[in-house]
Amino acid sequence: MMHWGSPEFVLAIIAISTGGWLVNNWIRARHGYALEDEWGGKTDRADQQAVTRLREENAMLRQQLDATHQRLANVEAIVTDRGFDVASQIEALRPAHEQGRAQ
Repeated sequence: MMHWGSPEFVLAIIAISTGGWLVNNWIRARHGYALEDEWGGKTDRADQQAVTRLREENAMLRQQLDATHQRLANVEAIVTDRGFDVASQIEALRPAHEQGRAQ
């Protein structure tokens, strides 16, 4: 039988506490929460920086896609409008320095 003050009891308490801490951190890591260190501080997951970088890149790509959609809508309007000559519209869109070189 184990006595309250025996070394076995103290070691059992330490083992149970350590096991609980490990299980707690395993569950937190599995579900994406910040991990706790032995002093109670939080450690963010290492992939948080990658997630932030990917979100920024995603926002930039969405802006580029929106601009591309706008440009495509302009081209569609030029092509589908029957009152305009497509070739003259395209030439009107060229920069002035390209028009001077072509002549």
